[in-house]
Amino acid sequence: MMLYLMTTCRVLLAGVFVLALAGKVRGRADFEAFAASIRALGLLSGAWSALAAYALVGAEAVVVLLLLFPPTVIAGLAAAGATLTVMTAGILAALRRGRRGTCRCFGASDTPLGRVHVVRNLLLITGAATGLAAGLATAGTGSPAHPAGLALAAVVAAVGILIVVRLDDLVALFTVSSR
Repeated sequence: MMLYLMTTCRVLLAGVFVLALAGKVRGRADFEAFAASIRALGLLSGAWSALAAYALVGAEAVVVLLLLFPPTVIAGLAAAGATLTVMTAGILAALRRGRRGTCRCFGASDTPLGRVHVVRNLLLITGAATGLAAGLATAGTGSPAHPAGLALAAVVAAVGILIVVRLDDLVALFTVSSR
């Protein structure tokens, strides 16, 4: 059971990080918009915010690579949790200062960062911690995985990825506008 829980968390986080990375590096304009969104948060000066944009893209790539290969999955889950924690801390710090840059988490979006993004990240951090705990619990057991269990884990993760990536649209769909 723990193997499938870890697999679900692994696939969920890998998918989310792949799509986040792709949205930022799809083209030069996409990366520049992402870097501008970090600058707009007002937490770092221009040069430091550009460096932060590159560092975050690099961290996302490392997380994806670590989650891809079985020997490094535990490190990948820990790195995903750490990266998400840093991003969440940045969002919270910006919100406390009254800054609401746009969410460029998955590419082009005009949605301002807000509490929903903090909650989303906290849930993803919980997924990373859960996957890490499940992975540590199954480490060295050598239990064979049943294909049906792996398929179910992949389907559950795919639904989770879809919800995370389209969260801004889902919130807008179910939120009453005051216009």
